[in-house]
Amino acid sequence: MIQRIQSIWFFLAALTLVLMLFLPILTKNINGISYPILYTRGFATSWDAGEFIAINIKPIYPLLITNIAVALICFINIFNYKKRSFQKRFAIVSIILIGGFAFWCSIYAKELPGGIDGANFGIGAYLPAVAILFVVLGIFGINKDERLIRSAERLR
Repeated sequence: MIQRIQSIWFFLAALTLVLMLFLPILTKNINGISYPILYTRGFATSWDAGEFIAINIKPIYPLLITNIAVALICFINIFNYKKRSFQKRFAIVSIILIGGFAFWCSIYAKELPGGIDGANFGIGAYLPAVAILFVVLGIFGINKDERLIRSAERLR
């Protein structure tokens, strides 16, 4: 049923992934100025012989598209309630995709000028773990539904 608890968990996972669009991954200090790094707005700097010249803010389109796609996958999984085994497999795939997305974001963060040295991690860096937690709780809800249906079939 769509009213089951796993629908709420999958919705919260999708909502968490959408929040990643608006919350900074990390904050980098360059020449005393603090720059928040978001998925929708990254930054690139210009260096000349070790001397900082300028900063150019531009979106990170591959991460942005991947973030939206993973959030949509979690949201679409809500409507697979009639096929519980497929819903569970789809949830496992979304966990793998969220983990891969988080890994890709960490690789991007390490490629920033100066790496992640001197950077402060924002709340956006921890949201993939929270989204994975919500998906795992959704899988527990699916398992609970399956046990309930098996016990109801035994009573008939």
